[in-house]
Amino acid sequence: MHAQATMSNSLVLIFLALFALSSASADVLESIDCGGSGSYTDENIITWTGDDEFMQNIGETKVVQSGNAVSDHVMSTLRVFSSTRKKNCYSIDVYKGVQVLVRASFYYGNYDKKSAPPSFDLHFNGNYWATVETSSEDVVYYEAIYIVKDNGVSVCVAQTKPNQFPFMSALEVRSLDSRMYNKVDAEYALFLKTRTTYGAKDIVRFANDPYDRIWVPGVVGDGLITVTTAAFAIDVSVPDAPPQAALQNAITTSNTSQYIVLGNGLFPAKPVPIYVNMYFSEVTELDSSTQTRSLQVFVNDVLASQEAIVPPYGSVTELYIGNITGSSNTSFTVAADSNSTLPPLINAMEVFYVSDPMTSGTNSKDGLYI
Repeated sequence: MHAQATMSNSLVLIFLALFALSSASADVLESIDCGGSGSYTDENIITWTGDDEFMQNIGETKVVQSGNAVSDHVMSTLRVFSSTRKKNCYSIDVYKGVQVLVRASFYYGNYDKKSAPPSFDLHFNGNYWATVETSSEDVVYYEAIYIVKDNGVSVCVAQTKPNQFPFMSALEVRSLDSRMYNKVDAEYALFLKTRTTYGAKDIVRFANDPYDRIWVPGVVGDGLITVTTAAFAIDVSVPDAPPQAALQNAITTSNTSQYIVLGNGLFPAKPVPIYVNMYFSEVTELDSSTQTRSLQVFVNDVLASQEAIVPPYGSVTELYIGNITGSSNTSFTVAADSNSTLPPLINAMEVFYVSDPMTSGTNSKDGLYI
C-alpha cells in the first residue's frame, strides 16, 4: 500500500504568526479533577474543577497513598466505581460538530492498599476506546480526537474483570480548530499513540500549546545529535498548528550518509490503520550558495512524498502520512536526498491509530453524570 502524503508550508510575516498563536485557544477547556473538591489552578495555568458536587452518591472518592512517586495535586484523588452498573460515565456539554481532544488519566497509587492495579475498558460517546492498564507507580493517559456527533462528550469506564473496579483520576476536554487533523473522515476518531518533540528537555503543553496537547521529549538515540533553532520566532501557520516550543529543537545526524529511524516498537504485531504528522523547521539560516537541506521520508522502503522536504527557517513544513497500516515491522526513515549538503533533521512527530467507524451516542442506561 502506498503512503498518502501532503505538505503544508507557510512563509508569512512573523508578527502574523505571533498574533495567531496568541489569539488561538480552545473554546472548550474543561478540566475535571475526579474525586477532588473545589477548584485548583496548576503550574500550567489550567484551572481544575472537582467532581464532588456532580457525583454525589455516585462512585467513591479515594485518596492515593502518600509517598508515591507522583506528586501532582490532581492525581492525588480518584473516583472509583464499584457498583454493578455496566458503565459509569462523565458527560460534558459540547455542541454537535465541534472537533475535540479528550484525555482521560488514571493513577492507581495503591489507593486500596492491595497493590493490584486494575484493568478495565474505556469508552467515548458509545464507542470502545481502549482497555486501560493502570500502574502502581505511573500516570497513564489516553487521548482521542474526534468530531462530536451529538450534543455532548461522554466518557465511560466499564468493569470487565471480577473485583477490578474502574476508576478515573482526571478528564480533560479541549476543542480544536476544524482545520486540524482533518485528513481523516469525520466518521473516525484518532487515538494518540505518541506525540514527540525531539531534542527537548521538558514536556510542552498549555499555555505554550494553546490546544493543550502534551508533547513529550523524544529519546535521542545513538548517533543522533540535538540542535536548537537560532530563529527568534517560528511561524506555525500550518493546518495542525504545532506550538513553537515543540519546534525549537530538533535531532539530526553528523553527515548526509546517515539517517534518522523512528517508530520502532510503536505498533502491535497485527496491522492497524495509522495517521502520522511530521514537522520540520530549519534551525539555522543557511547560505543559499553553499548550503542545502533537502529530505526524503520513507515508511519502511516506500517513499512517503514525491516532493522533497526543505525545512524552512523561521517557519515549519508539515508532512502528513495516511491511508497506511502500521505493525511491529513498521518504521519511518528521514534521510538526506542527493541534492542535500546537510544531514537530515526532524523537530516533532505525532502518531495516531485510526478508530473503527463511530456510532452515535451513549446508551441511556449507561449512567451519565455531570
